[in-house]
Amino acid sequence: MGVAPVPEDLDVTRVPVHVACVMDGNGRWANQRHLARTAGHAAGEEALLDVVNGALAIGVRWLTMYAFSTENWRRPPDEVRYLMGFNESLLMRRRDELNDKGVRIRFAGRRDWRVPRRVLRRMDESIELTEHNTTMTLTMAFNYGGRAEIVDAVKALVAEGVRADKVDERAIRRHLYFPDMPDPDLMIRTSGEYRISNFLLWEMAYSELVFSNVLWPDVRRSDLYEAVLEFQRRNRRYGGITK
Repeated sequence: MGVAPVPEDLDVTRVPVHVACVMDGNGRWANQRHLARTAGHAAGEEALLDVVNGALAIGVRWLTMYAFSTENWRRPPDEVRYLMGFNESLLMRRRDELNDKGVRIRFAGRRDWRVPRRVLRRMDESIELTEHNTTMTLTMAFNYGGRAEIVDAVKALVAEGVRADKVDERAIRRHLYFPDMPDPDLMIRTSGEYRISNFLLWEMAYSELVFSNVLWPDVRRSDLYEAVLEFQRRNRRYGGITK
């Protein structure tokens, strides 16, 4: 299968600056093929890289992928262990390729005792390797939860001794995991589910939401282009009125 071209009617001057994506459907993809759930996660690697390359092709500057949530620890221990090892090996296999393309890799989420130290080391190595890249920022939401991020921001404010009357939206935003990250213009969720699942709750206040029935391992850059075209057809008013 060849690489899908950028559609002629996609306006590259109006591409969303920041696209966020919930990569959902790996387990169902595997079940449909009578495979172990872990086979679905492995198959999702090609989808991830093709979407990243598609985003680069149209000039998306920020891409955030929901890789592992704070709720995913509830999955069977064997699957959790696989996901930890898979994410570690994914970084080892792909970080040089991403670095060569000018991609800055970052990770949003809690660095707590549940994440194996070897995985944290690979994450830190990837951050250091790519920290000066400017073509695109790829943020992997890993051990991430939107509510957890807000709780952590409030804890930081309390630890600083910020008075209650000084707490406003700007104060909270300054204490999010990445205050410099622009809010997502577009959020894409795959697999036919219609929810955001505790993903970027603060940041997605005004994001356009696009839901796809395609299971994540079958997603390709053409699905990204379709979502961007839908984004470009919408009228973003931010609570105001378009004249």
